[in-house]
Amino acid sequence: MVSRIGLLPVAVLAAACLGLAAPAQAQQHVVLYSANDNTVNNMISEAFTKETGIKVDVVSTGSGVLFRRIASESANPQADLIWGVSSALLSQNKAYFQPYAAKEKAAVPAAYRDPQDLWIGTNLQILTISQNTKAIPADQGPRSWQDLLDTKWKGKIAYTDPANSGSSYVTATTLLSLWGDNDAAWTKVGTLLGNTKVLNRSTLVFDGNGSGEYPLGISLEYAGNLWAHNGAPVKVIYPSDGTVAVTEGIAIIKGGPNPEPARAFVDFVNRKDMQEMMLRATFRRPARQDIDLSTVPGNMPALSALKLVSYDDMKWDAARRDTLARLKTLIQNTR
Repeated sequence: MVSRIGLLPVAVLAAACLGLAAPAQAQQHVVLYSANDNTVNNMISEAFTKETGIKVDVVSTGSGVLFRRIASESANPQADLIWGVSSALLSQNKAYFQPYAAKEKAAVPAAYRDPQDLWIGTNLQILTISQNTKAIPADQGPRSWQDLLDTKWKGKIAYTDPANSGSSYVTATTLLSLWGDNDAAWTKVGTLLGNTKVLNRSTLVFDGNGSGEYPLGISLEYAGNLWAHNGAPVKVIYPSDGTVAVTEGIAIIKGGPNPEPARAFVDFVNRKDMQEMMLRATFRRPARQDIDLSTVPGNMPALSALKLVSYDDMKWDAARRDTLARLKTLIQNTR
């Protein structure tokens, strides 16, 4: 009679003799460095995993910390992607990135992506003024940056310390540019700072304006819209003398451990339906321009309806240390 063992395949027999089991297939994953808030990180990560089966390991902290980490790991990259950081920082650090042409990149204007496909914009942050209409009647607030210089607003404007906030630094340097980038411009910025309460974190500005603690806030478009959507008496003011659209984007880290899942994540984040989902949930204005904003609560105006001014990223980044030092002195002198 033939032994039953003799009918088994040789590989299975060998494994049985050694007491081994066939290994389970490991779940694919991707490592994401993100400067976004956790609401965005969790929403997109969960949707991506649900659709693809690929797990997303998120490391969330400030953009400066993330880039220092990428630099220190450059000989042996530990992450696959970086997301939620400004185009200025992406451009300055593109030596660490692997080019990839996202599948739907044509929907993103060339101004909001790298010409060599080293990064692509996912959303635009618009610098705005937020007004609590319970503290200040809707028709009695400022309409421009220039209006904020009026002494009647002294102590009523919340502003994040530009040493702690990239958007606050962009606001200050945008105003310097608008007002002539000279000593007179610095005087006007000093007058504005004298009217402000300078806070350590952007969320303190958003929360304080939403609650009415601060009638006005130098803010970002999405924050005012989000508070208004949640029932707070907040009005978003697009300054009549001009504002800036700051591009935030995503890039694949060169030499990252999971290149295929990383490319899939870039395509997923930039997909129209995912951009619409983020827009409805968080009021993040998409970089792609084929989405109808009129379908979103909050009546966000089209980009073409705003007075946008140019911003010299390279100039103001090169001048960051000296500019921040001078702003710090102005803040101290106006307390």
